[in-house]
Amino acid sequence: MTQPPKPPARQGRVSLWRYLRLFRQDILSAQPARLYRAWMAEFRTPFFRSYLCNEPALVDLVLKGRPDDFPKSNRIREGLTPLLGNSVFVTNGETWRRQRRIIDPAFEGGRLRDTFPAMRTAGQGAVGRLRDLATGDPVEIEAETSHVAADVIFRTLFSIPIQHDTARQVFDAFREHQRSQPVLNLGAFVPLPRWFPRFHGRRARATAARIRQLIETLTAQRMVEIEAGKAPDDLATKIMTTADPETGERFEVSEMVDQVAIFFLAGHETSASALAWALYLLALFPDWQDRVAEEAATVIGPDGPEFSDVSRLRIARDVFRETLRLYPPVPMMVRQATKCEHFRKREVRPGSQIVLSPWHLHRHERLWERPDDFDPARFGTDNGKGCLRSAYIPFSAGPRVCTGAGFAMIEGPLILSMLTRAFRFEIDPTRPAMPVAHLTVRGKTGIWLKITPRDETGRDRG
Repeated sequence: MTQPPKPPARQGRVSLWRYLRLFRQDILSAQPARLYRAWMAEFRTPFFRSYLCNEPALVDLVLKGRPDDFPKSNRIREGLTPLLGNSVFVTNGETWRRQRRIIDPAFEGGRLRDTFPAMRTAGQGAVGRLRDLATGDPVEIEAETSHVAADVIFRTLFSIPIQHDTARQVFDAFREHQRSQPVLNLGAFVPLPRWFPRFHGRRARATAARIRQLIETLTAQRMVEIEAGKAPDDLATKIMTTADPETGERFEVSEMVDQVAIFFLAGHETSASALAWALYLLALFPDWQDRVAEEAATVIGPDGPEFSDVSRLRIARDVFRETLRLYPPVPMMVRQATKCEHFRKREVRPGSQIVLSPWHLHRHERLWERPDDFDPARFGTDNGKGCLRSAYIPFSAGPRVCTGAGFAMIEGPLILSMLTRAFRFEIDPTRPAMPVAHLTVRGKTGIWLKITPRDETGRDRG
């Protein structure tokens, strides 16, 4: 039976320095196979200890039960600081709570309906671009999903298309930043004082500075439009005009730059990854692809999708949900213990790193039936329903659940349906995909698919 690609696990023990080299190349293949069965695993370094937790009760404790006792680890921000600054992704305590009080209202249910037309337009743009590529020749699909995800972000956040000059420059600079910024920074493994330089690469610092400069230009322009009463009613305007209900303060331009940077990283990069893998899985399993295409042809009218159609794209939703299970865009999350804990009869000292791995939890052999198989129908079974509640965290969980989770679960099935209705996607056997993880899970050498048109009924032409 065909199984989706999975990176080989590390064989045997390795030295710390060998592990760090493997980790820098790929987070996933640096890990031992036992993590797919272990409830907890301890890792020791000369500087700290970390504990990977797969037991649902421990995951629930860290994310939902006592989240304040397990804040985001400062080690994670070491490699991200040049781009993300003091964004909601890396902050803790009252700073984080204040940021969420201002940001969350922009992503409430009613606002999702307001952003839907921008998502639809971005999806229609993606269909138009792929028409020129639907020749049956191999296409690197990650580049295309990255393009449409960026288009969604700019349209919903700033009401500008990806073709806008500044949007295009941010997109290009971000791709360059990805190539120049490794996930591993010296400060993530060695406890350095605050004044000690972090040795970020020159290219990484330059591209991060360029991205932030461009975002600051967009944000400053929007501030002027808000003050003049001429700002469009989009996510940026909503966030910048929302006052903290406890303090009455709003984001300054510099604070907004931090938040937009993480919206782009989280909203663009993760959506691009999930869409690319979803299309790959549908190409690998054409029977499911046909079901998604037929559903889309039935649900979506001749004038394009409406917001009310999203709830009827049930097969596309389950395919996207299963994609997030097999290829969670963010494969690992790191928290830090603030006090002495006892996990599974082991002492966990303050300062220890608590690693929660959606990648291993979603494929855990003692939780999921056939964990490495692609089966969107699993979510209708007792096992699938139970694991959805206890062992499925593509957007994290608890108070720090991704603000844009609802946004992503509309965007993903919608664009997947629009693309699959218009085109058939096939595997390129000469270029098999293999997942590799740095900041997100992407194809090691890209994800290559052959694309051909379908007719309006979702069937192949000719």
